[in-house]
Parts: sequence; C-alpha cells; structure tokens
Amino acid sequence: MINTKCVSFSYRGMDAVLRNITVHEGAGHCLALLGNNGAGKSTFLKCLNRILPAKDGVIEVDGINVKNAARCDIAKRMAYVEQHTHAERLTVYDTVLLGRKPHIKFAPTDEDYKIVEAAIERMHLKKLSLRYVDELSGGELQKVALARALAQQPRVLLLDEPTASLDLCNQHEVMKVVSDIAHQDNILVVVVIHDLNLALKYCDRFMLISDGEVYSYGDSSTVTEKAISEVYGVDTTVADINGNKVVVVC
Repeated sequence: MINTKCVSFSYRGMDAVLRNITVHEGAGHCLALLGNNGAGKSTFLKCLNRILPAKDGVIEVDGINVKNAARCDIAKRMAYVEQHTHAERLTVYDTVLLGRKPHIKFAPTDEDYKIVEAAIERMHLKKLSLRYVDELSGGELQKVALARALAQQPRVLLLDEPTASLDLCNQHEVMKVVSDIAHQDNILVVVVIHDLNLALKYCDRFMLISDGEVYSYGDSSTVTEKAISEVYGVDTTVADINGNKVVVVC
C-alpha cells in the first residue's frame, strides 16, 4: 500500500528534516507516527502525498510513484486531513461533497451523492448536514473533515493530529472511527498523534521518529520504556491495565 525507500527532505537553507525514512505498510492497518515536536512527523505525512516533494528517495502508494503521478491520481488514492481544519461558510453537506472533486468530471452524479450521504451518516452528522461549518464545535468540525476525506474513497488516509484540541470523549470517538475505517474498509490510515495511550489503544502499527530518523518501527512491542525515554526524554512505566497497554509517566 505504502512503500518508501530512503526518503529525505529538507526545507530551503536548513539541515535535513527527514533522513532515510523507509516504510513498508499494507492495507487494514492504522500506523501511528510518534515523536517529539519537530521530529519530522507532519513533514513525512506531507511528503507521502507530495504536498512537500521529497528531496531524495522513492515513495510508492497503491502502485504509483508519487513523484511522477498527476495530482488528481494522488487525490484518488490518498485523502489528507490537516492539523487545523479551516471553517468556511459552507454547509456540512457541501463541504463533504468537496471530497468527491477528484472523481467528478462534469457534475456530481447520483453515485457521488450516495457516497457523500454515506460518509455523513457514518460520522453521525446527518442532523448537521445543512448547518454551516463555521458554526460547529471543534469536535464536530473534525468529524466533517473526516467525512470529506471518506468521501474521496481513498486507499490511504493521512491524518495530522486529528485529536488536537478535542475533549476526552471526542478524542476517543474520533480515534475509534479512525481505527474502524482502517479495519472495516481495509485501507491504510497513517496518523500523527502525540498521545501515546490513544495511539496504543487504537493503532496497531507504530513508527517512532527522532531527529528526522526512524528510531523504531513495528507493532506495539516497539513502544517500550527504553524507546520512550530515548525518543521523548521522559521516564515512564509501560503497564498492562485490563488488556490495554498504558504509558504512565514516572
């Protein structure tokens, strides 16, 4: 689904932000990108769909080389939800319909409308479908952004801190939906997230990035007290509570 080899990136006039990032990840998984602020997580996410063109290396997504692909072809395969969703004077329905843009040739078809309605229903937004998005709460707005991404029918869903600024209930609700999307729709979700416990509860693959390089990559066994200490500089205890792996700061 996603294959990257030795991906590197640097902003103009700066040292490399990413160095030799290699990932091989298939469908049906939720991959958490973990690490300190400035480690390169969001930059890597943007390199995957060529918002930022990688300086070196190869990125292949769903069988295409991102470097050479048309923007429309990328959008048909990958949906991206940025960290801060902008609220515009559009209804929820029209905002979600924008997710169909890569697939629409002249005008939306009945099939496009069905896909939009299904995405709205899935995110429990039907009662809000005619509300303007600039009137919504942060949690509601994030669900609209996810519904729009689902309407693209992507093979890969890229999420940059989808739980930022959400309350506890909405954090878990959004991450539960994200996890369900990965497993039920058999797509790959790649999510930048800071809360280790949310990541451990809802994700099944993990990449810890430190100073632009992969520190560790794999299943939850890679999230250890030693790894957290060396990546974050924080001493923790990793415990099992009611079948959930939990990180407690010492």
